[in-house]
Amino acid sequence: MSGRTVLVTGGNRGIGLAIARAFADAGHRVAVTHRSEPVEGFVSVRCDVTSVEDVDAAFSSVEAQLGPVEILVSNAGATADQLLLSMKEDAWSEVIDANLSGAYRVARRATSKMIRARWGRMIFISSVVALTGSPGQTNYAASKAGLIGFARSLAREIGGRGVTVNVVSPGFVTTDMTAALSDARQAEILEQVPLKRMASPEEIAAVTSFLASDAAGYITGAVIPVDGGLGMGH
Repeated sequence: MSGRTVLVTGGNRGIGLAIARAFADAGHRVAVTHRSEPVEGFVSVRCDVTSVEDVDAAFSSVEAQLGPVEILVSNAGATADQLLLSMKEDAWSEVIDANLSGAYRVARRATSKMIRARWGRMIFISSVVALTGSPGQTNYAASKAGLIGFARSLAREIGGRGVTVNVVSPGFVTTDMTAALSDARQAEILEQVPLKRMASPEEIAAVTSFLASDAAGYITGAVIPVDGGLGMGH
């Protein structure tokens, strides 16, 4: 597999950037979305996935520059952590809109051309908390769990057209977000992880790249954990 057109939403940092680099290293044409600064080395398009107009414009730009999107990685998302009793309506709806409805918007925009080509790969980046839950993250966990039902339903809809739809479920990953946690909180997290370490973004990218490959052509509707064993049994 080489020379496919790849779009990674939220590909400007962390896991998304590692995924974009992995696809570029494999010889693909890679575009990333961002909301602030373009990413050097990639076709970068500004896109807020909560906007239908932004999503359509981003896809149109990528299609004009690289061709139809053949591999879509839906990674863009948001957090607004709060205990439920303190959570305002906006904190709930904004996280659901970015993480779940945003995935719907980009998948819907990509689907018709993948069906027409009778080949496509969609990978949604979920989270271990989708299955285990996490205090203070009812909105985030709900949005990431919703991705699983969405992806599996879509996999059944379009599998006969040569398009696979899968979910990657990372655990705790070394990113700017986890680096901001206190040493005590990081130690508490690692105590729960059987492998006793965090993942690197490149480890998430490697699994994502595999799911997009021809070698994974008979895998669809799967949820692949990359969590050091944290979510096992769920």
